[in-house]
Amino acid sequence: MLFNISKDFSEKREEINDLVGKPFSLEERKKLDGVSLQNLTITAASIEIYNLLVLNEGNSQCHLEIRPKGVIISFRAATESYSLVIPFFKLKIYKGRAEEYSFYKDNYFIKIWAGAEDKELHAFIKKLRHYKADKALPRIEDEN
Repeated sequence: MLFNISKDFSEKREEINDLVGKPFSLEERKKLDGVSLQNLTITAASIEIYNLLVLNEGNSQCHLEIRPKGVIISFRAATESYSLVIPFFKLKIYKGRAEEYSFYKDNYFIKIWAGAEDKELHAFIKKLRHYKADKALPRIEDEN
């Protein structure tokens, strides 16, 4: 779900926390060795997000945060702040081209630049995928 968090964030905070969980405590952040990355360059987006990003006149960056039950991708459009809130069961991560990651949720998507020299981003996405897999619901194959 795409939220405008610039106004009345206190009302939206509860809905966001219901979808993806409350932010990690300081102890949990240390244990996970960081739960967010900032200043990631957006290379493409779904039409609703693109229409917001076009207001930035080419300066499209986002912030990626892991939560206990999902992720939040936040970005600015002109003077407003927006967050794409994605629970793990709706999150799809693809690496279509060598230098970008794609995050999908239903009809929304954001593609992020990931150059070969950006080892921090690659490690973070790997951590995110492992965390998502650990938190996934059990499958029929898991039953013995």
